Amino acid sequence: MKSSLDNNRLKGLSLFSCAGIAEHFLQDLGIDIIAANELIKERADLYQYLYPKTKMICGDILSNEIFEQIVEATPKKLDFIIASPPCQGMSVAGKNRNEQQMLGDERNYLVFKAIELIKIKNPDFAIIENVPEFLKIKLPYKGSLFGITEILSQEFSDKYTIEPNIYDAAEYGTAQNRQRTIIKIYNKSAIWSQPDKLPKKTVKDTIGNLPSLEAGQSSTIKWHFARKHSPEHIEWMRHTPTGQSAIDNPIFYPKKKNGERIKSYNTTYRRIKWDTPAPTITMRNDAISSQLNVHPGRPLGNGLYSDARVLTPLELMLLSSLPYNWAIPDNTPELLIRRCIGECIPPLLIKQIVSKIDC
Repeated sequence: MKSSLDNNRLKGLSLFSCAGIAEHFLQDLGIDIIAANELIKERADLYQYLYPKTKMICGDILSNEIFEQIVEATPKKLDFIIASPPCQGMSVAGKNRNEQQMLGDERNYLVFKAIELIKIKNPDFAIIENVPEFLKIKLPYKGSLFGITEILSQEFSDKYTIEPNIYDAAEYGTAQNRQRTIIKIYNKSAIWSQPDKLPKKTVKDTIGNLPSLEAGQSSTIKWHFARKHSPEHIEWMRHTPTGQSAIDNPIFYPKKKNGERIKSYNTTYRRIKWDTPAPTITMRNDAISSQLNVHPGRPLGNGLYSDARVLTPLELMLLSSLPYNWAIPDNTPELLIRRCIGECIPPLLIKQIVSKIDC
């Protein structure tokens, strides 16, 4: 891959960009994102702050006006496209939606805008990214339903190598088990090798040096502050050891206002472990009652455990392979940070994959 010292840098386009977390290391690899598209304004604004040289086009890519702005904002020939299209899907096991409903869901057509831009801009390299189930989804194409790999093969197999893989970010230097489908699409004359796996990092390796915080407390470290939680949630988690769920507590278990025990999976109200990568960070990483969100805690010597709270914004950043000095504005809303991280592609995973492009 070209280094940032090379004059011949690659020109790229980012689609469904969110805040651009996945792209954090691309400039270091010699890729300049010329234009980007994001639907939600507050995410687009954050992207524009982080990447001031990129033209951010905020709006619905299904709109002809927005689509034409993307086309016009980029060179006739691009080198690189990265796209993370939301996709509700046409047929996944267990989905209770009829075909007419699914055909009417515009989200099923977003990936085709990425395909259309690949056809228009002819990049040498492209990435389409999504959840692991993306490879099982059936999408409407030429009057029938096909998997994304079949669609890409019909569109591009004469020119491009199409290589779908499922990667776990924990195997590539990120202290979080996060599986993502990455479909590499690249010119048949090019070489794009598989990324090198890296030693796994644990939660303790990554955030173990940060000071303990209880709910509502702050620290002098930027973005290391704890959310406020209800007294009941705090009490239940103070009695919950590292790696365990309050659901399993014999006395201090989650209960309704009438005292009835809450019935739930033991992935809820659960502390994560210190000695493994973190579980997948979700969009609801602000809630103790959601899945696998609570700090591991430290024994206090009296049968209780510290840090009865969800992870701080800084802890979430670090566990997603973002650096301490991620340069977002000081007034960025906490929930915006949490949501963007909850659906991000860990940037170190993208770095490991893209670094294997042989130009």
